[in-house]
Amino acid sequence: MLRIATWNVNSVKARLPNVMEWLDQAKPDVTLLQEIKCQDDGFPLMEFESAGWNVAVHGQKSYNGVAILSRHPMENIQRRLPGDESDEQARYIQADIQGLRIASLYLPNGNPTPGDKFDYKLRWMRRLVNHAKTLLAQDLPFVLGGDYNICPTDADVYDPAGWANDALCRPESRALFRELCHLGLTEAFRALHPEPGRYSFWDYQAGAWPRDNGLRIDHFLLSPGAADRLTACDIDKAPRGKEKASDHTPVWIELQ
Repeated sequence: MLRIATWNVNSVKARLPNVMEWLDQAKPDVTLLQEIKCQDDGFPLMEFESAGWNVAVHGQKSYNGVAILSRHPMENIQRRLPGDESDEQARYIQADIQGLRIASLYLPNGNPTPGDKFDYKLRWMRRLVNHAKTLLAQDLPFVLGGDYNICPTDADVYDPAGWANDALCRPESRALFRELCHLGLTEAFRALHPEPGRYSFWDYQAGAWPRDNGLRIDHFLLSPGAADRLTACDIDKAPRGKEKASDHTPVWIELQ
């Protein structure tokens, strides 16, 4: 059994005690982090390595940044999403672990719409679709986990009407997410949990957390070979209720 978690930690240094506590309790084999908000040399490598983790980081100063923590060795580490050499934002890292190709991704938010940031989001998603096609043509089953900044349907947002024009819910964003899935990828949580109203993100503003005014924007997309091994997927809300919590909470899957 392989347990893989994804978590937008909203600054790995600011949340380090919470992250270490959760890792110790939840015991994932692989953890995908997003929005680490530090450069590679600023990542708390010693703390993770002393706790038994192998670490791969793709960071940048103050913004974005992704990482993979693994209990198993990692090979063929690739930083950056292919398709645009001019893109300096640290939003994608993948590695081969235990016969799986596993990626941690932080898809652009895209707000405000319309505008340059939304255009960048759609271009980035198009690159992700193209990269997924490349991965599907290769031998290894794969897992694309992370903060997609997409509510796939109205069932994934507490106020669909109020969020209709947000980049996370815009029809253009959702269409590209569907296009990804229609390549043959399985969205792990929804495959096992048809019920609406399950969220992975609650804003810091306006009492969103106590009111459960949430969004489900953190996802796992699995290739057919990985989806065949899927036995469980869930959202662990507990870390969102901690002091100094990230505004996201971990999502995890188990593969046979």
